[in-house]
Amino acid sequence: MAITALSEPPQIHRLRQSKYIDSVRWLPPLSALDRLAVIAVFDSDSDSAAIETHSFAPDPENLTQQSQWFSPSRISSLKTSQSHHKPLVAAATLAGSIHILFGDSMDPASLESELSMPEKALHEGPISCVDIMDGGVECVSVGEDGRVNLVSVGESELSYQRIFDSSGLVSFTTAKWASPSEFATGGYGFSLQWWDQRKPGAAVSQFKGSWSQRTTPGIVHSIDIHPSRKHTCLAGGSLGTVFAWDLRWPQQPILLSGVGAGETTHSPCESEVWEVHFDHYAKSSNVGNVSSRILPTMICSEDGILAVVEQGEEPIELLAEPCAINSFDIDRQYPSDVICSLEWESIAILTRS
Repeated sequence: MAITALSEPPQIHRLRQSKYIDSVRWLPPLSALDRLAVIAVFDSDSDSAAIETHSFAPDPENLTQQSQWFSPSRISSLKTSQSHHKPLVAAATLAGSIHILFGDSMDPASLESELSMPEKALHEGPISCVDIMDGGVECVSVGEDGRVNLVSVGESELSYQRIFDSSGLVSFTTAKWASPSEFATGGYGFSLQWWDQRKPGAAVSQFKGSWSQRTTPGIVHSIDIHPSRKHTCLAGGSLGTVFAWDLRWPQQPILLSGVGAGETTHSPCESEVWEVHFDHYAKSSNVGNVSSRILPTMICSEDGILAVVEQGEEPIELLAEPCAINSFDIDRQYPSDVICSLEWESIAILTRS
C-alpha cells in the first residue's frame, strides 16, 4: 500500500472529551465569525445520549459548549442544514425516532426548539441514516427494516410519507439527497439505488456491486453526491472499498479504492470506510478532461485513517490514529478545515494550508 504524505502537513488539534463521540458536524454559520460544531455524544456511565453545540473561535485548541439537548436514545445519524436564516440539526436514533432541532437566528449555537417523530412511527428498529435537504424542508430516512420514508418539516410538526417498504427483504444503510426530487440510498452487497419522487413506486435505477464472480458480502456505509455533478454518486464501505456510480453508465462503477476484479487501485485502508465526502479543497492531479474524471474524495476508516483518494493516483494521508475515525465533516465555508470524531473520546480538527 503506497500512501503519499502532504508536502506541508495540516495543523492538527486533538481535543479530549469525557464521552463517546458518535458523530460530528459543522453547523452552518450565520456570520463569518461563527465557528460552531455539533457533536452527538454518549455517556456509557449514565447510559445517556445528547447533542451538544460547541464553539472554538478564535482558539481551535479549546471547544466551549454552548448548548445541550438530551436524546431519548443513542444517536445513529446526524446531519445539519439551514432554513430561514436558522441553522438546524436532524438526528435519528437507535430507537427509531427522528428529531429536528432549530437554532436561534440571533444565537445559532442555541438549540431553541424541537420537532420529533416518535419511535416506530417510521421504522421497526434503528434508523440507519437520515439526510436533510438543503433548505431544511424535507428529510429522507432509511433503515435495515427495508423502509424508505420522506419526512416533511413544517412549522409546528413533522409529517411523513412511506415511499418504499421491502418488508425486510432489502436493507438500507445510508441515504443522500441529490436534488429537491431525487436522492440515493445504499445497503448490503455494495448496492446503490436512485429514487425520483416524480416517478414513485420503486427506485428508477439500481446497482449491485460484483467485484468477483461470487456474491459480494460488502456493505455501503456512506454516500455523497457532488452538487455540480448530480449524476455521480460516491460510495464507501467494507474492505476499504470506495467507488463512484455514474447514472449515465449505471453498470460500470469506477473503483477508487479497495479490491476489484481485474482492477488495480491504491488503497489507504483495508477496513470499513465509515464516511466519504467529495473534497472541494483538494486540487486534482489530473489536468486532462476533468469533466470525465472523479473529483478527489476524502474518507475515514475503522483502522484510523483520514485520507484523500483520487482516481488513478496514490492516496494522500491526512491523519493516522491508533483508533477508529467514525465520522468527519468538511467545513463548507472553509473547506480547508475538517473535523472528525475519534473512537477514544476525542475530536480532531485539521486545518490544511
